[in-house]
Amino acid sequence: MNSFAGKYIARQADDKSLINSHPDENLYFSVVIPAYNEPNIIECIESLNSCQAPKLEVEVIVVVNESENSDKEILQQNLETIRQLEDWRNNTKAIFKLHIIHPKPFKHKHRGVGSARKAGMDEAVRRFDYINNPEGVIISLDADTLVESNYLIEIEKLFTSNKNLQACTVKFQHRISEVTDDRQKEGMRIYEQYLHYYKEALEYTGFPHAIYTIGSAFACRAEAYVKQGGMPRRQAGEDFYFLHKLTNMGSIAELNTTCVYPSARISSRVPFGTGPSIAKWVGGDNCIRFSYNIQAFVDLKTLFDGVGLLWERKELNNLSTPIKGFLTEEEFESTILPEILSNSSNEPSFRKRFFQYFNAFKIIKFMNFAHPVHYSLQDINDSWKKLQQL
Repeated sequence: MNSFAGKYIARQADDKSLINSHPDENLYFSVVIPAYNEPNIIECIESLNSCQAPKLEVEVIVVVNESENSDKEILQQNLETIRQLEDWRNNTKAIFKLHIIHPKPFKHKHRGVGSARKAGMDEAVRRFDYINNPEGVIISLDADTLVESNYLIEIEKLFTSNKNLQACTVKFQHRISEVTDDRQKEGMRIYEQYLHYYKEALEYTGFPHAIYTIGSAFACRAEAYVKQGGMPRRQAGEDFYFLHKLTNMGSIAELNTTCVYPSARISSRVPFGTGPSIAKWVGGDNCIRFSYNIQAFVDLKTLFDGVGLLWERKELNNLSTPIKGFLTEEEFESTILPEILSNSSNEPSFRKRFFQYFNAFKIIKFMNFAHPVHYSLQDINDSWKKLQQL
């Protein structure tokens, strides 16, 4: 039998499958849900089961996980989570097959959601490889997330109608209405506003890969997952790194005809991200109110608008001091640009290579280079208003 993922599995995945049963030969969707200390996971499973059933076969893989240093209380909760899931599976008529996997505890340095998401997605790849279905779709969800009733059928429509599509993000909206603490509610609104601001500001610059990177709100084909080396083992930010690596294979679609609803809870599960940011805010830290200055994006737009001129070997004379300083530090003119030019046969090829160099990671590096030396951080409300006026 052909194997699109054999080399990846041998190099990256566990020695053997964590699921005993073979996959259905028509399996097309695998929903992967990491679960660490999740007392309310049945709400997520029920939400999925309340969806309109897609035409193609779906399975759900819940990765109940812990690290070698996890507290006794977390280990007990994880065992209780497994019991609840098994009870639900045995007593509920579901539109999908539910698989519960419990990997051996992660090493301390590999603890966290990245390793858990990777374990589940690697297992999904193994199952798609078994039936030789590289087009199979891995859907990433979180255990504290609910979904709209058309969630599965809209993902099905998107991927089956576009065979060349490799990945998508899904519209999201945190469940702020469930929060009772006014300070927490305000912080969650600010944080979500920042997510929209950053993505739309990148779109304004002309950056071709402006995407949301929410771990509970994306899907990708199994073969694309393999080609990009799988999910990184990171304690946080694994979604950002993985999705932006996927942009090397082409544009990522934005699915807005359905929605996922992540929890707005305070959490210490990851070192940075939504939960820790809101926890700091509730504790009196106002840092999430301030964002990257809109002028930084205006200056990036000037650079990105000039990519065609760079291909024509023309000098860009209207770059700002921060951009010039960053490009000098990067040795762009002396080293990077000549290399990109020498490996490009036409302008589209040059443009693609330029943005493979000046990618999402490089943009973050520029932002950290330029703030606060050249730009001051800006109140998110002011940033948002100014963006809308551009």
